[in-house]
Amino acid sequence: MADNALNISSLAQYSRFQQRLHRRYENWFDALPPGAPDKALMEQALATLAQRGLDLSASLRVLRQLVMDRLITQDCEQSATLSVVTKAVTELAELALDRACTQVRADLDARHGAPQGPDGQPVQLWVIGMGKFGARELNVSSDIDLIYVYETDGDTAGQSDGRGVISNHEYFGRAVKGIYGLIGDTTEHGFVFRVDLALRPNGNSGAPAVSLASLEEYLQIHGREWERFAWLKSRVVAPYAAVQSPHVQALRNVVLPFVFRRYLDYSVFDSLRVLHRQIREHAAKRSAGHPERANDVKLSRGGIREIEFIVQLLQVVRGGQFPELRCRPTLEALHRLARADLMSQDIAQALTQAYVFLRQVEHRIQYLDDQQTHVLPTRDDDLLWIARTMGFADTRGFLHQLDEHRERVAEEFDTLLGGDAQQCNSGRCGGAKSAASNTPTPQEIENLIELLPPVLAGQVADWRNNARITGLRDEARARLFRLVERTSQWVESAQVPEEAARRFLQWLEPLLRRESYLALLLERPAVHERLLHLLGAARWPARYLQQHPGVIDELASDAILKERFIAADFERELALRLAALQSTGEDDDETLLNLLRRAHHAEVFRTLARDIEGRITVEQVADDLSALADCILRVTAQWCWARLKNRHRDSPRFGIIGYGKLGGKELGYGSDLDIVFVFDDDDDRAPEVYAAFVRKLINWLTVKTGEGDLFEIDTALRPNGNSGLLVTSFESYANYQQQRGSNTAWTWEHQAMTRARFVLGSRDFPPPPGQPMTDMHLHERFDAVREAVITAPRDPDSLRSEIETMRERVRSAHPVRGQLFDVKHSAGGMVDVEFAVQYLVLSQSAAHRELIANVGNIALLQRAEDAGLLPKGVGYEAAKAYRELRRLQHVARLDEQPGQLEPEQARQPRNAVLALWNAVFAKAGD
Repeated sequence: MADNALNISSLAQYSRFQQRLHRRYENWFDALPPGAPDKALMEQALATLAQRGLDLSASLRVLRQLVMDRLITQDCEQSATLSVVTKAVTELAELALDRACTQVRADLDARHGAPQGPDGQPVQLWVIGMGKFGARELNVSSDIDLIYVYETDGDTAGQSDGRGVISNHEYFGRAVKGIYGLIGDTTEHGFVFRVDLALRPNGNSGAPAVSLASLEEYLQIHGREWERFAWLKSRVVAPYAAVQSPHVQALRNVVLPFVFRRYLDYSVFDSLRVLHRQIREHAAKRSAGHPERANDVKLSRGGIREIEFIVQLLQVVRGGQFPELRCRPTLEALHRLARADLMSQDIAQALTQAYVFLRQVEHRIQYLDDQQTHVLPTRDDDLLWIARTMGFADTRGFLHQLDEHRERVAEEFDTLLGGDAQQCNSGRCGGAKSAASNTPTPQEIENLIELLPPVLAGQVADWRNNARITGLRDEARARLFRLVERTSQWVESAQVPEEAARRFLQWLEPLLRRESYLALLLERPAVHERLLHLLGAARWPARYLQQHPGVIDELASDAILKERFIAADFERELALRLAALQSTGEDDDETLLNLLRRAHHAEVFRTLARDIEGRITVEQVADDLSALADCILRVTAQWCWARLKNRHRDSPRFGIIGYGKLGGKELGYGSDLDIVFVFDDDDDRAPEVYAAFVRKLINWLTVKTGEGDLFEIDTALRPNGNSGLLVTSFESYANYQQQRGSNTAWTWEHQAMTRARFVLGSRDFPPPPGQPMTDMHLHERFDAVREAVITAPRDPDSLRSEIETMRERVRSAHPVRGQLFDVKHSAGGMVDVEFAVQYLVLSQSAAHRELIANVGNIALLQRAEDAGLLPKGVGYEAAKAYRELRRLQHVARLDEQPGQLEPEQARQPRNAVLALWNAVFAKAGD
């Protein structure tokens, strides 16, 4: 359809708002320099308007009209992006508030003196932008939601003669009134912005400005769940001087704990449902008898508000533990949620496209008449104009695209909040109504007991006098009872074993004070079911879940079973969390210690879930746990060095050498770390600095916080053992290992060297930007020392005797009762394999260099047979046996069993290992 069908010469000029602007301000348009209106151009325009004789009030209003005219043209005719429009409107509001604050405070100071704190210090005023203003997403006809907070109570300084003194509370109340006069009053030039203070503490009945202490008290005592969503997007928007002030940190310290709770916070689902229902009911009342009001792109089903709710809900639920999710703009938050695997890339992209489309439609609705509305017009020509400015040839194509976007948004919203009964039945729903049957939830324990099978009824009967149960709020008790009822139904239908249900009730009891876990399980039936499966699988997972209950949220994602641990992703996520905490000044030691522990526990749990489900092998479990330990060591060392007060260089010349299970990449659940610390730094301060660094590092790894600990650290393999220095110069370490000087390593230490590897070094500490990486060779130097040690000439008979003697010592230290076979320590067990491989490496690697690499016992046995060092079949069969013994040990440890079997249960692997032992040590004596 041609443009003249709309009877206009250009698309922008169809806007009745722009037509009015051109009639009134045609001669003022040149005051705004060409280009997309931003802060710099708007400041130039204000200066020009002032030069033409307008006061601040008139200048701000005329500036607003000039900016709106420019945006209509750029948006409707020049395809300006959504960000160009929202940025311009947001910066206009910030500029207007800054100028208004400056003028009003100057006037008040002249009459009453500046407000003062208890010690006579100046007192800041923070104008806090909420909602779209806080997120820098203002639309072209937005009101601005503001909250005024001043730093502290007190009195003003008064005039020089002592008159004019008023309280800070009164001063800032007058300031709010004066700012409103400059921004919100309607004059001959209209208004700058409509101002809404309804979100302030106590709403419209509250004081116009509150002290920081009053705000804190309000949020702690009276703050409601829906207010957390409002404060999520809050930021100080004016005056400019206050935005970058370090004093703002005090405000952040009040707001952040209110919005983001320490634990995963699924209890907000219900509050958001209530808020959304209220909005829907309000919209229905507005459109009752007025069907033209029903098509609201913001508040109707699938509208802008539902996208915002989806994003904010996921942020509030998880933002306490995942600070990288804390951001205000909706589009950026969608990107972060997808990056954190809390939303698929496809869904995030669909919601992004819908959000941009709906916001652009919203702007065009408001361009028509400068009305604060989000309802599609009913006039055919208005609809056609919107369609054409959106790039559609006709109204039909535009409305079809609009419906597609809104339907996708509504689908995702219903999925998240449980609005679709069919999705509930399929397991996708999070709604509480899917928790159990349609029967009413029992209100008392006695009523609940009557519904349960005997295996659960007895346990629940013990709750009668349990203070944790009786102390629950009614809402939380109802959630608990629904969970028990659902579990009971699954037991009776054989969907869940009785043992899992029994452990589940044991798991629940100590966690009842954390009601968010009850909400999580009720909102996510699939998580509840997977949790029961893990609890029923073995004792160690149940104990781990008891110690670290927050990890159950990992079960909400299907990716947990489909993926493997990826070190780069793990470290990138930690870097994002650190950056987020640094941006808000929350990066204190305690917060970072807990962050590391939560991240580690979550990854261990993911590996555990894959293990229990049979998705990965025992070797893959060890690989992933070892890679995770490497990451934790690397990240912790980087953070500790950055926070070490007496560090003498940007990047340390330092290394960590892993031994034992860490060195061999065979870590299990709960394994400690055998490590040795070395440095290669000729600075006179080096020994003292690195000693302090290692003490700090060990403390960060081992100290128990509210989130638990990371690892037990064993440094007994350092030169001279527990009597040696905690951190050693690399030269001393090399001399000790290579038998240089009077103080040298024992044979058992050389055995340990066969499984040693360089875990961390200088290359893991990135230098400052622009500086080259230094000291890249410590890793290579360690590899050279290790090779020299294990290939050194040795007398085979003496080596055999020493290893056999050491083997007997180990066996004596781990006696096996009766006739049972211990998969690790009995003759024919895992230790025999390990000692045999160590002998082969130490005695034969000089001639057979394929044995030098630290590739694990299984691969080394196969290489030894291929090299002719073992009879045909002995090495490969022993490798299979070792793999089976590791599996048996792994299964036993998962169920917290000693790993001792009837001999017949391990006859085949035991015989294969005994054949290896006889082959290796018989040859050694020839």
